[in-house]
Formats: sequence, structure tokens, C-alpha cells
Amino acid sequence: MRIAVTGSIASDHLMVFPGRFTEHLMADRLDHVSLSFLADDLQVRHGGVAANIAYGLARLGLRPLLVGAAGRDFSQQRALLEAAGVDTSPVRISGTRHTARFVCTTDRDQNQIATFYAGAMAEAADIRLEEFFVDADFVLVGPDDPAAMVRHAEACRRHGMPFAADPSQQLARLEPAAIRGLFEGARYLFTNAYEQALLLQRTGLSGEDVLRRVGAWVVTLGADGARIERHAAPAVTVPAVPVARVADPTGAGDAFRAGFLAEHARGRDDTEAARTGCALAATALESVGSQDYEASYGPVRERALAGVGR
Repeated sequence: MRIAVTGSIASDHLMVFPGRFTEHLMADRLDHVSLSFLADDLQVRHGGVAANIAYGLARLGLRPLLVGAAGRDFSQQRALLEAAGVDTSPVRISGTRHTARFVCTTDRDQNQIATFYAGAMAEAADIRLEEFFVDADFVLVGPDDPAAMVRHAEACRRHGMPFAADPSQQLARLEPAAIRGLFEGARYLFTNAYEQALLLQRTGLSGEDVLRRVGAWVVTLGADGARIERHAAPAVTVPAVPVARVADPTGAGDAFRAGFLAEHARGRDDTEAARTGCALAATALESVGSQDYEASYGPVRERALAGVGR
């Protein structure tokens, strides 16, 4: 199975604050917040949700298509992704904008405060996803320019292309009707637990309403693993894989999606896919940078199965 991954391509500016954000927030002053956190570490890394997921898929032996928009400063990231096994030929290069920027500060409790600058990603709506269907068997519609996300999902439904929807941080930007249109008919809907609650709030739908519209809802739970929900079926929870040391949480959810989809491409069931997703997420957590961890399919699969009686 060849997977086309749509969504953001970015550079990550990752900082570490040695204290706790919560100690600097005053409950009676939240309507006027003016805070500055002194970070004691800065890492500049390649990122973007689509690029992260494509990287993870490539590390696990697939040759994914990366579909998104970047600036002329994408050349170094492109070379590294290609070397890892990602096909970047569909990437649209802007003539005027920089590649998107993700600026994130993480505190000692792994809480994060981040800002995302769209840059060239704003041109993703000009991409005609269907032009790449001849080279793909499955599509992940990831967080991107909002108009692009809606257009990509519509193209998949119109052409009968199976797809997964991953609205992620764009839930706050998408209109309720657009959110519903994004996941309608998706084989998988990916969110974390907070995004699951936000999606229900924004759309006014119940959990069962959503489950009637998708094949499965895969919810990542951080240290508690992942939960797979289906309409009229019991939810299945897969535990997280133990981590030796959390170096940086950025990109762990993207690594989970890559591990899950890599197993889906191999024909494994959703529970097995979630186990491998948790194992690749653990690998990513132990490294700084969402496209800097080393992984290959055999060791990741062994880590996924450790402790489950196999």
C-alpha cells in the first residue's frame, strides 16, 4: 500500500523551560496574560505534521508521498526526507513565502505553549490532490491550510480514495461544518483526548454520531496509550510502551500515526497497528526532534510486542 500524507511541512524551534507554566498563571488574571519564560535550551529541527508522519512511515520501510506546500528554504529538509525514503516530488514550492514555523516551549511537566506560522502552507489549497491518486492507495488528510484540508477530503470521497482524517490543531480554526466534512466517510479519524472533546464541542455531535460517520476513531492518550472506538462495538485500549527517558514530546503523536498506518498498510488489525504506533511514539519521545530518531521496522515491532505474551 502506498500512502500519500497531506499536511504541514515546517521547521521546529523547540525550547525548554525548567519550571512549570502553571506556577506563573493566576486564576483571577487570565483575561490579561503577559508572560515571558526564560528557556535554557533551544533546538532547531525539521518538522511539520505531514513531514513527521511521512518520515516515520519511511523509517518503517514504506515509500510515502509527501503532499504539502513549502518555501524555497525547504531544500535541506527535502534532501534529508528523500534520504530517509520519502517521495517529496508532490511538494509545492512557494516563490514568495518561507516554510511554516513551529515555535514551542516545553516545561518540566511536558506542558507546551506553541505558536505556528503558516507561511507557504497557505498555498496548500492550490494543490490538486487527485493528481497524485495514480501513485497512492490511501491518503492521510493531516492538519494543513483549512481550505486545503476540506478540499483534500472532498477529493478522496469524490474519487473513492480511502482516507484517514487528522484535524489536530486546526480544530480551532475549522468551522463546525468543515470539521464534519473533513471526517465524513474516513476510514480512520485520529485525535488526542483533548481534541476528541474539542471536536464534539465544536460540531455539537455525540460520540456515537461521529462513530456512525467513520470506520474507527483512534484516540491517543499520552502515557495511557491509545483507544480505538467503533460504532456499536466496545472500545479497545492499547497501553503505552514504556519510555526510558522523555527527551522531547514534540512529534510523538505523529510517530504514533506513522506506526499505526504502516501496519495498516501491511494488513494488520487495528489493535496490532496501535501497538506499533505506541512503540514508534516511544522511540520518538526518547529523541529531540520529530525527524531525528533512528528506527527500523523489526526492532520497533519487537518493542511493540514486548510484554504482551508473544
